[in-house]
Amino acid sequence: MLTEGDDSAASGVLIAAALHLKARGEPLWPESSLTPERLARYYPPEGWRVAWRGGVAVACLCLLDTDPLFWPDDGPGEALYLHKLAVHPDARGQGFSAWLMREAVRETRERGRLWLKLDTATARPKLRAIYETFGFQNVGQRTVKGFDVTLYGLPT
Repeated sequence: MLTEGDDSAASGVLIAAALHLKARGEPLWPESSLTPERLARYYPPEGWRVAWRGGVAVACLCLLDTDPLFWPDDGPGEALYLHKLAVHPDARGQGFSAWLMREAVRETRERGRLWLKLDTATARPKLRAIYETFGFQNVGQRTVKGFDVTLYGLPT
């Protein structure tokens, strides 16, 4: 099941994923930046999509209508922007990330957008490979607030 707007459930998934990655020596996001209050500063609640299994939140992502920080040259209505894709450690390897990306593509098409776009840390080859395997195209790199990111687009 997929729900919209539950930033609290998304926060739980994101924090669990961040702690798991940190324990593996692959830190991605500081947990303090993933509380519902902090997420609300940058991501509107209506953008959150949360996947559930048996009443437990297992994966999430956020879809934005605009992303001027990473995509300043995009025109209005051109794309949806995918952020904060995460899978709870207890649900890894069960296809939730691919399912959520397919849902994001479906929604992007339904909303009449030509592209689903995202950015990811350039120094994270495993994560980049996931997006590339799904079909996202590397469309460039940029440094944003001191972080080197690779930009990806998927035509819908």
